[in-house]
Amino acid sequence: MSTVRTLSTCTAQRFILSGSRCRTHRSLPGWTNLRGLATSTEGTLRKTGLYDFHIKNDAKMVPFAGYQMPLAYGNVGQVASHAHVRTDAGLFDVGHMVQSNFRGRTATAFLEWLTPSSLTSLAPYTSTLSVLLNEKGGIIDDTVITKHSEDAYYVVTNAGRRDRDLTWFKEKLEEWNASDSAKSGKVEHEILEDWGLVALQGPAAAQYLQSLTSFDLRELTFGKSAFIPIEGFNLHVARGGYTGEDGFEISIPPFQTADVTKLLSKAPVQLAGLGARDSLRLEAGMCLYGHDLDEDTTPVEAGLTWVIGKERKETGDFIGAEGVRKHLKDGPPRRRVGFIVDGAPAREGAQIYSSPQKELIGVVTSGIPSPTLGKNIAMGYVKSGFHKKGTEVEIDIRKKMRKAIVSPMPFIKPNYWRG
Repeated sequence: MSTVRTLSTCTAQRFILSGSRCRTHRSLPGWTNLRGLATSTEGTLRKTGLYDFHIKNDAKMVPFAGYQMPLAYGNVGQVASHAHVRTDAGLFDVGHMVQSNFRGRTATAFLEWLTPSSLTSLAPYTSTLSVLLNEKGGIIDDTVITKHSEDAYYVVTNAGRRDRDLTWFKEKLEEWNASDSAKSGKVEHEILEDWGLVALQGPAAAQYLQSLTSFDLRELTFGKSAFIPIEGFNLHVARGGYTGEDGFEISIPPFQTADVTKLLSKAPVQLAGLGARDSLRLEAGMCLYGHDLDEDTTPVEAGLTWVIGKERKETGDFIGAEGVRKHLKDGPPRRRVGFIVDGAPAREGAQIYSSPQKELIGVVTSGIPSPTLGKNIAMGYVKSGFHKKGTEVEIDIRKKMRKAIVSPMPFIKPNYWRG
């Protein structure tokens, strides 16, 4: 029997009742240029369970990561939408992300083989950002792993890496389950196909969600999750998100997605799309796979060394460990850093030069005019030695050199609820 299954509606119903285990097109004027939008024709694009909901709410739909996704709603511009999330609350459809369950007596050991994270010491119903690594230590994908118990995990991966990730999971599960590592129990992978996933983000998010549940959300601190009753629905809610604000990511069975989303999208909450999501995440210093991360980049180069468990840096037996340890020991050849840029905004692909020597030292991977700061911000990779805070560099923007300063990320102060 295959160890990979798609969650059926029947299984979804059991899951929700039991409450147990169960990330270049031409941009519109004034909008963030969301590089890497899917080039598939509209007929081949997938739809989330909220597609009809988006259309009814006057969404501007665009191709993204193989899906038709909302860029914005009605006449609300990106900057206004962005600002509303920073001051009140916004609701994002992130149902294009791939949601999975891994179960089995050796599930912890299996996921510690796939990732460099310390999952053994992770408390139940706690989440961690992690990375799937290839044999050289390059990042296949970034992922959020939530531990429900020693033998049950909920994992969210990027839509744009769906085929690569699912193939990798299948291959590695077969290898694992056929080895002595699975002697005490095999691992099963369950894909939560067509499940909804929405992100309620912003300083007003907690107060609004609290009005819909008897669960005391003060107990749900950043990085924690729980099954929570929301107006008669029992849903998996994780505190966190992709904006730098307090917020929640809520997983919803297919047959409940539209109803739950309607509940969550009333004033003061506004629907928000990809345009605002991209500028919010960049202000928060968060990576977008395929732009700021790829398979030729290690977590050490990407500034994600913190996702590697302390004890695993020396002794962890995970895929790609040799390449990661080399960068930990010798230092990486390049590092991901942030920039404040003078003049025009630096976009992906803009080349970075040392100042005043004019040596090519790196490339911009993401850049925008920051709606919150009123400054041009960017992130990219530079040769080690040029990565220190305050280092002056120059960026070639439309054949004109612009001064930039290496700046710490996140660019804005995070507002996570830590109790």
